[in-house]
Amino acid sequence: MFEVAAFLKGLTVGFTLIVAIGAQNAFVLRQGLARQQPFWIALTSALGDAFLITLGTLGVGSLIASVPLLRGLALWGGALFLLWFGVKSFRSAFQTSTLTPIQQGQFLTVKAAILTSLGFSLLNPHAILDTVVLLGSISGQYEMQGRWSFAAGSITASFVWFFGLAYCSATLAPLFQKPVVWKVLDFAIGLVMFSIAAMLVLQG
Repeated sequence: MFEVAAFLKGLTVGFTLIVAIGAQNAFVLRQGLARQQPFWIALTSALGDAFLITLGTLGVGSLIASVPLLRGLALWGGALFLLWFGVKSFRSAFQTSTLTPIQQGQFLTVKAAILTSLGFSLLNPHAILDTVVLLGSISGQYEMQGRWSFAAGSITASFVWFFGLAYCSATLAPLFQKPVVWKVLDFAIGLVMFSIAAMLVLQG
C-alpha cells in the first residue's frame, strides 16, 4: 500500500540534497543556458538518480560503504571525471571568442549529452553518496511499502528539479549573449569541478 507520509518525506529529503550546488547541477545549468539538449540532459540526469536511488533502496549503499575497493574505485573514478570536465570548462573560459547560447547548442549531440549526463550521475561520488548511501539508509528505516514510497518521493524530486533547472535556466539566456558572462560561468564551473575533485582525493 502506498504511504503518503513516506512519499512526502522522500520528496522533501530529495529536494534538500539535490538543490545544493554541485558538479551535476552546474552541468545541467550550463547546458540549459546554452540550450544544448536540455530535454535529454534532464531526462538522463533524473533517470540516473532514479537508478541510484533504487540501488540504495535495495541496500547496495551498505555494500559500497563496507568494501574499500569499491569505495576507492568510485572515489578516484569520479575525481578523474570531474577533473576532465573542469579542464574543458577552463579551456572554454579562456577561448578568444565565445559563442552565443543558440550557436553553442549546435555543438552538442544527443549521444554526447546522454553520455556526459550519465557520467555526472554514475561517476559522481557525491551523487552516489547522496542517493545510494544516504537516501538508501533513510529508506531502510521503513517497512517495504514505506521504503518504496520514500524512494518514489525522492525520484519525483529529481525529475522536478532537473527538468525545472534545465528549462527555467533558459530564461537567463539573454544575459549570456555577452561573451564575458559565458567566460565567468565557465571559469566558475571549472573551479567547482576542480574543488570537488580535490575534496574527493583528500577524503580518499
